[in-house]
Amino acid sequence: MRVFITGGTGHAGSHIIPELISAGHEVTGLARSDTAAAALSAHGAKVRRGDLEDLDGLKEAAADSDGVIHVAHRQDLLPSGGIDAVAAAELPVVLAFGEALAGTGKPLVAAGSIGSPGWENLGRPATEEDPALPGGDDYKGTLRVRNVVETTVVGLAERGVRSSIVRLPTIAHSTTDSAGFLPVLIALAKEKGVVGYPGDGANLWPAVHIRDVASLFRLALEKGPAGRYWHAIQDGGIPFREIAEAIGSRLGLPAVSIPADVLMLPGYFGFLANLVTLDLPASNLITRRTLGWEPAQPILLADLDNGHYFSAG
Repeated sequence: MRVFITGGTGHAGSHIIPELISAGHEVTGLARSDTAAAALSAHGAKVRRGDLEDLDGLKEAAADSDGVIHVAHRQDLLPSGGIDAVAAAELPVVLAFGEALAGTGKPLVAAGSIGSPGWENLGRPATEEDPALPGGDDYKGTLRVRNVVETTVVGLAERGVRSSIVRLPTIAHSTTDSAGFLPVLIALAKEKGVVGYPGDGANLWPAVHIRDVASLFRLALEKGPAGRYWHAIQDGGIPFREIAEAIGSRLGLPAVSIPADVLMLPGYFGFLANLVTLDLPASNLITRRTLGWEPAQPILLADLDNGHYFSAG
């Protein structure tokens, strides 16, 4: 297949491209700079210059392809507009892809989040059949505001697009992870002198190795049915306290409870305060059965034990 990808130089995209090429696909990546173009070429992809604001260019690239993988978002908007601005900017992008692919049956596979649908009180692990809940103004400033992007992508199935969402967990780890939650948590611990966890730390966080994420995107592209959600989940739920203790053992720092109140929690976690308290157990059973996906990389605690997150520098 001729595959067009956005976000090809990011943490996920830089693994998705080699995964696709090794499976025999021809990949073209979107590049807004010379640096990005060079990185895409190094991964073996062809380069299309442009950016996410050029909707006509995105439509043309999608129409020229046999399928699209969309893992980019406007991170540059975070400092000024937060997640609300990022989601608002992404919606016209996926609608543009939908317009280009409508009626073709071609795949559009986009990245979603286990943290956004709004399932904190399910009382069981979330499954791929649990829809993203409505977002709207009541959820501004939270991950849930992005649900409009996910529901729009899945809804494109009604317009003849083989669309699906790959829901990523709060932690996607690897030796190339430099900007995810783990590096942020580790940096916080070094700054504070202790490794914090919220309350009793029993809230569950799912995790996955980014190379397993890449294989799931490929499988969803190749054979995923339309209008579906997939769970890129390897560890279905690790108590936050265990993650903190693993970090602490590597750094030689104590893992301590940060009381889950309005003063103490933001006092330690800052802008992560709303995220670290989430309880997000999730299942991958439907994904594995439907697509034949089997995570094969090290689990989170084993990857932390490998030490690469704690290299000097």
